[in-house]
Amino acid sequence: MALPRFLLLLLLLATLPAAGQNTIGLPDILNYTKEGYGAGTQSWDIRQDARGVLYFANNEGLLSFDGHYWKIYPLPNRTVVRSIAIGPDGRIYVGGQDEFGYFAPGPNGALRYHSMKSLLPARDRSFADVWDIVFYGKQLFFRTSQRLFQFNGDGVTVTYGADWRYLDTCAGGLIAQDNERGLLRFRNGLWEPVVRAGGLPRNFLVTAILPWSRDTMLLTTFRQGSFFLVGDRLLPFETPALREIAGKLIYTATVADKDHFLLATTLDGAYIVDRRGAITQRFTRGEGLQNNNILSVFFDREKNLWLALDNGIDFVAYDSPVRHIYTSPQNEGSGYTSLLFRDHLYIGTSNGLYTVPLEGGGDLSYRQGTFAPVAGTRGQVWNLSEVNGRLLMGHHEGAFAVEPGGARPIDNSFGYWNFLPYGNVLPAGLMVTGNYYGVRLFHCSASGPGKEAATAPFESSRFITVDNNDGTIWVAHPYKGIYRVRFDPSLKPNVRRYATGDGLFTINNNYIFKVRNRIVATTEGGIYEYDAARDRFAPSAYFKRIFDHANIRLMREDTEGNIWFVHDKQVGVIDFSADKPRVFYIPELTNKLVNGFEHIYPIDPQNILVGAEKGFVHINFEKYKRPGAPLQVQIRDVRALGAGDTLLFGGYGNGAPPCAEVANAFNTLHFAFAAPAYGLQKNVEYSYYLKGYDKGWSEWSQKVEKEYPYLPAGTYTFQVRARTSLGGPSETSSYTFTVLPPWYRSPWAYAVYFALLVAGGLWLVRWQRRKFVRQQERHEEEQRRLLYLHQLELEKTEKEMVRLNNEKLEAEIEHKNTELASSAMHLVQKGELIGRLREELTRIRKKIDTDVANEEFRKIIRILNEEDKVNEDWDHFAHHFDKVHGNFLTALKKQYPALTPNELKLSAYLRMNLSSKEVAQLMNISVRGVEISRYRLRKKLQLPTETNLFEFLIAVHPN
Repeated sequence: MALPRFLLLLLLLATLPAAGQNTIGLPDILNYTKEGYGAGTQSWDIRQDARGVLYFANNEGLLSFDGHYWKIYPLPNRTVVRSIAIGPDGRIYVGGQDEFGYFAPGPNGALRYHSMKSLLPARDRSFADVWDIVFYGKQLFFRTSQRLFQFNGDGVTVTYGADWRYLDTCAGGLIAQDNERGLLRFRNGLWEPVVRAGGLPRNFLVTAILPWSRDTMLLTTFRQGSFFLVGDRLLPFETPALREIAGKLIYTATVADKDHFLLATTLDGAYIVDRRGAITQRFTRGEGLQNNNILSVFFDREKNLWLALDNGIDFVAYDSPVRHIYTSPQNEGSGYTSLLFRDHLYIGTSNGLYTVPLEGGGDLSYRQGTFAPVAGTRGQVWNLSEVNGRLLMGHHEGAFAVEPGGARPIDNSFGYWNFLPYGNVLPAGLMVTGNYYGVRLFHCSASGPGKEAATAPFESSRFITVDNNDGTIWVAHPYKGIYRVRFDPSLKPNVRRYATGDGLFTINNNYIFKVRNRIVATTEGGIYEYDAARDRFAPSAYFKRIFDHANIRLMREDTEGNIWFVHDKQVGVIDFSADKPRVFYIPELTNKLVNGFEHIYPIDPQNILVGAEKGFVHINFEKYKRPGAPLQVQIRDVRALGAGDTLLFGGYGNGAPPCAEVANAFNTLHFAFAAPAYGLQKNVEYSYYLKGYDKGWSEWSQKVEKEYPYLPAGTYTFQVRARTSLGGPSETSSYTFTVLPPWYRSPWAYAVYFALLVAGGLWLVRWQRRKFVRQQERHEEEQRRLLYLHQLELEKTEKEMVRLNNEKLEAEIEHKNTELASSAMHLVQKGELIGRLREELTRIRKKIDTDVANEEFRKIIRILNEEDKVNEDWDHFAHHFDKVHGNFLTALKKQYPALTPNELKLSAYLRMNLSSKEVAQLMNISVRGVEISRYRLRKKLQLPTETNLFEFLIAVHPN
């Protein structure tokens, strides 16, 4: 551009009036307080990385935000962070007080700080705040007040200055300001002057340099306003609006879009300025900012505006298709109705009717203007309708015609809900109205609605629609059913009620609409259509194909044939622009409608007005449907919970996160995830799936964290994806980890178990062997015991046999002894008898004198005196006695050869245990003789006095 033409343009711009009006539509503004983000009050710089995460240079460190989670990373010296830059390698470079370096992910994905201060020469390692960090080519610059640090592959270059005030790139060049040398450009490794300090205004402080055209840049200053830098010439850019902004102290500036710039001030918020220098929009405390002192501004990749304030951080959904319309910042009454009429937008609120002039097409929310109240409309405005080219208002106090001078009453006897033409030819001669007490017909003329024509009384006729094909008026009562009203030629009403017996499932929450040339009734039981042939309602097969929601409170068809509806407290739309109808919701409006007074006014695809609890919401539906950048869901934090809290993954790193091994004592895993879509956070839903644990993907929800308690040992992969109501699922983000088994199931434990098993097996073998040996020993012992018992039994048996034999022998001996005793007694008796006979014979012989008789007696006496016979009897006795008593007499004779025959007899008799008397008889001696013989026998046997003679004799056995 030639310089004279450029000067002419400046003169024309200087004549433009100041534009003090704001746009009628304001974007959502979210306020983040320091309590909310958990850091210092002030933030000095803002940047966004390739993944969409935002970073703020905060008083307490580097502050990050991903749409859900704030996190602060302090510097080692705990100083203020003044500047940020995102490097091509993904590193986050920061500059603080007497410190600069970069943050990069560590092995676990958590950001770690790496200081670059040690790379400086020793004499330059003490400096003040680092205000700017700029990448230029392959070089990295850090600006402090007295030094510029230039890093390249060869080392560090330090450039000193009196007061370095500004450093940034613009139009492919690196521009700096030094207080003594002026504006400088870096070229071929050197700083060349562009505008020397003498050519700059006094106290000139550049706050931003922005591209304007091929050879022109726009400079903003702190106090002197705006300038154009053309080559080496500095030309003021002045308009009334820019002069007004200059007085507010411009702290920074940035490009809003190709036709607009944003100027941020210290005293009065931020201004959007077009290329003519006119203000098109402002953001101040009045529009919702926390304060007007702005330290830094940034447009993210979705064109959302971030403002770093003197106290807090604000988010402005600058390019959002959803904007708010208020009659004034102080008057935020509920929005009930709206209508675009003759280049004016009218909106009816709980406070009255307001209007603003609008010209042109396109998105009306960007039109500048100020709403003005319409005279005579204060109070509840229920409805705005255009009938026969006139604007009519249903008000709590009656029916009104809205005219340029204000509202003119038509009927103010009671409140009116709505107005509809009655007839299929316009202008209609009759008008249908619904009011607090029923349906009324009004005559219409060229001058407007006139005299009342007819009435059909009801408790209320708020929800009505007209089928002008047959002149039927349909009225819905909230809890009594649906009514059909027909007026005959004499305008006498004919009313028919439809309830549960007429096809409706229920008569609660009834609404009636005409959409797609159908009479549609919605109730708690679903959506119904009127069947004229059967004169009853039936479930709508047409809408059941699309959606089967019950409790539809509003249906409105737009100019494109789409159907807008309200389901419970949500606003949705059935979009018919594609081959197949698609239903989706506008989550930005959820719970913001006026319950029971829902209002949707589709003007065209760029302008949909929705009544809200505070004012109205404007939707640019054409822009809303436009696909944006694909969602990038990220796993931001993975922690293992147990006795403590262990960070496994900090959310950063290239490629897939490393697979972590988690001790079994920390087997509760907590995952945090987010999709940095800042303007769509209310519209983003997430679904997650833990492979190896879950049976399938979770239901879609807005939960941004998930915890899995007490996971068993194994390898798992956590996967998460995101979606909006306008798009399908994003790419999946995943994290794989392994929960180690408890110590008693670890490989070492299994090795120990194996060793113990082997040792146990060996011990078992040895024990089994010992057991076998012991069993064998016990068996042998048992056999020995049994043998011993058997032996004992045999011995016992043998002894018993011996005993029995002994008893038998003793019995035999006793018998023999008895026999012997009997024999002995017989001998004694025989001897006695013989002796008596001998004596008697001797006495008789002496008395007989005959010789013959004497001779005979002598013979007899000789026979009786024969000793041999007696001796033979004794020998016979001794023989039998030895047999019975084991050769006793032989043994005794052998042991004591000095014993006489009589002593042997005495011994035999004593062994037989005969009494002294019996022995005396057997031995033919006296008892005294027996005692003397016993005494003599003891002496011969040499028995001591204490020895019993009988026992001694019993003990005598042959050797």
